[in-house]
Amino acid sequence: MTGWDLLSAELDAWAAAGRVAEFWWRDDDAIDATPALERLVSLRADLDLPLALAVIPAKARPALAAALDGHTGIDILQHGYAHTSHRPAGGKKAELGADRELWEIARELSDGRGRMLDLFGETWLNVMVPPWNRIDPAVANLLPGLGFHGLSAFKARAGVDVSTQLTVVNTHVDIIDWTGTRAYSGDEAVLSVAVEHLAAKRTGAADSGEATGILSHHLAHDDGCWAFIGKFGRFTVAHPAAKWRSAGDLFPVPS
Repeated sequence: MTGWDLLSAELDAWAAAGRVAEFWWRDDDAIDATPALERLVSLRADLDLPLALAVIPAKARPALAAALDGHTGIDILQHGYAHTSHRPAGGKKAELGADRELWEIARELSDGRGRMLDLFGETWLNVMVPPWNRIDPAVANLLPGLGFHGLSAFKARAGVDVSTQLTVVNTHVDIIDWTGTRAYSGDEAVLSVAVEHLAAKRTGAADSGEATGILSHHLAHDDGCWAFIGKFGRFTVAHPAAKWRSAGDLFPVPS
């Protein structure tokens, strides 16, 4: 069986159980109006799928906001501050790790939030996407006090903690092979991860309330990446047991 056969079988299992598998799409590292951004926005419109775009505030240019103005179906998230690692050489990269004083990180994130407001006004979501999907728990605890009500990283969340002021919805399926070719990972590799998370949700091994997140990086896409997103979007939309959610739905503003 191909990866597409396995995905179809898994969604069929959801349908047989009378359940619907939810998906969402997050694309990272937006900074400017580029041909890749234009292609991303066009593909989103063709698929009619909701898109969450994570913007690097310190590097974002006014042309980005102008390029997105008037487009529907796109939610804007904050992608750290400058996407700069502060880890020692050789360590896993992180901007929001425990390598600096908390006040320094808080100041940067606050400055970034101000930049987001300058560019997008009140239309963006107060959701933090940590660069490299890494954030120290102490830094995450700062986010509500800085005005954020959502957090999105990578891999299945542990569950919903009702005591926290943050809504956490992660991504789970990265379509790029960052440690190898730095190109599209291939259908079998990508779909196996997607099916694994869906099956874990269906069987109770993972939080069934967390939408399965597809993670893309438009500035790094090759033709394989673009082709997969198009095929995956159309494939899932056509299945009665699949539903796509917007970041605005997944990260509601606290009442």
